Amino acid sequence: MIKGGYMLEQNMAVWKERALPVITSKLEELHMLGYERATVDEIWKVVLKKRKKKTEEPLMHDLINDILRVTPTDYMNWLTTEAITNDDWMSTFEDFKKEN
Repeated sequence: MIKGGYMLEQNMAVWKERALPVITSKLEELHMLGYERATVDEIWKVVLKKRKKKTEEPLMHDLINDILRVTPTDYMNWLTTEAITNDDWMSTFEDFKKEN
């Protein structure tokens, strides 16, 4: 996931579990700001995307800091990128229209 292979998927699963209270707190913050559709998994993916730019193996406090620093802009940029690069983004848009 990170250049040099420092972050193994099994480590990330353990770290995600350990950081779950902080991720949940960030999720509640985004919900309070009007981003009700945000999920724990999406926040985690935003953090992983930000971590890809770093080459060193993160310490737990680095991951916690990355989670706490996720902004609504970070989330929306990630969501927009995912929607555009998703092969089936038009059906996702149609599903969104049906919900609202």
